[in-house]
Amino acid sequence: MNSLKIGILTVSDRASKGIYEDISGKEIINVLNEYVSSVWESVYEVIPDEQHIIEERLITLSDTKECCLIFTTGGTGPAPRDVTPEATEEVCYKMMPGFGELMRQESLKYVPTAILSRQTAGIRNKTLIINLPGKPKSIRECMQVVFPAIPYCLELIGEHTMDTNDENIKVFRPKK
Repeated sequence: MNSLKIGILTVSDRASKGIYEDISGKEIINVLNEYVSSVWESVYEVIPDEQHIIEERLITLSDTKECCLIFTTGGTGPAPRDVTPEATEEVCYKMMPGFGELMRQESLKYVPTAILSRQTAGIRNKTLIINLPGKPKSIRECMQVVFPAIPYCLELIGEHTMDTNDENIKVFRPKK
C-alpha cells in the first residue's frame, strides 16, 4: 500500500532562522494524525517569507515530492512580508476560493480581525494546496471546517483515496 504524502510548509522568517520553534506546522501534523486513518507521511519544511522561495517549495512539493495535499501556515495577513496567498495563486492552475471564505467565516466567530486573513486554496496538477493561518488554535478551527471536503476533492483531482477517522471528523463523499 502506498502512503499519501502531505506537505506541511511553515512560512516564517523567525522560525526559519531558529529564533523560535515552529508550533504551527506541528499543530497541522497533530490534527492530521487525529483525522487521517490512511497511511500517510509528512513532507515538512520551514522557510522564510519570500515569495519566490514559497513558490519554488510549493512546486517541488507538488511536482517532485508528489504530495497530494499541501498545507501552508503563516504569511496570510496584511503585512508587507505576508505573501503566501500570492505565491499560492502563482503556482496553482485552479483557485478554490471557498476554502478561504469558509475559514474566514469560522474565524470571525472568535476574533473580529479574521477579516484581515487572506487564506486561499488552489489546485496544481493533482495537488490541493491550502493556506492556513499561523496560530495553532486558528489552524485547528479552520481545519475542522474545511477538512470534510478535502478527501472528496483529492479523489476528484488525482484519484487519491484518503480514509479518515469518523470519530474525530465527519467527511463528505457522495453516495454511489
